[in-house]
Formats: sequence, structure tokens, C-alpha cells
Amino acid sequence: MVAVMNQRKWVNAALAFGLLVGMALPGCVVVPDQGHYAGGVVLVAPPPPRVEVIGVAPSPGFVWVGGYWNWVGGRHEWVGGHWVAGRPGHHWVGHSWVRQGDGWRMRPGHWERG
Repeated sequence: MVAVMNQRKWVNAALAFGLLVGMALPGCVVVPDQGHYAGGVVLVAPPPPRVEVIGVAPSPGFVWVGGYWNWVGGRHEWVGGHWVAGRPGHHWVGHSWVRQGDGWRMRPGHWERG
């Protein structure tokens, strides 16, 4: 009798655990982000850059990284500029969209020596 009761407890616990895992797993599915620009050609030209108020650097040696249009979810989305700590001997080259065939390709911003 005790063995049967212990077996039922284990079966009930296993069922409860299975139910819990079954309810939790759909929330854990990882879907690749298909909305952000991944380096391909975009057929829609980016809008003109937005005018940004730059203000004063938070500390000496900071560099303004200007905003740019990113390709997100099938449309251009503005990414605002911000201040970053400069790199001695380098200057910031901002993001830019360049014409390529029938579309546009973004060149990511980067630090360049000089």
C-alpha cells in the first residue's frame, strides 16, 4: 500500500513537472532577429539625416558619434547620436549609406587611424 502511494506521488510530481515545463518552453523559443540590418542591399533609400542638437561633451576627449538611419523590420529607423570616449590617434567615421546597384548598403561607423 505504501509503495503504491509513493508511486502515485512520483507520477503526480512527474506530470506536474511535465506540465510546468510544457507551459514554460514556448516562452523560451529563440527566434532569429530578422528586423535589423545584417549587411545586405536595401532597396529603399534612406531618408535625409535628422538634425541633432549636439550640445557640450560630457568630458574632455569625448567625441560625438552622429545618428544614422538603420534598417529595422523592413523600414528605416533613426538611431540617435551620442557621446563616446575618443581613441587617441583615431577619428570617428560615421555610418553612411552608399548606392549599390538598384539598392543601398550601409557602411558601419568605425574608428580610423589618423
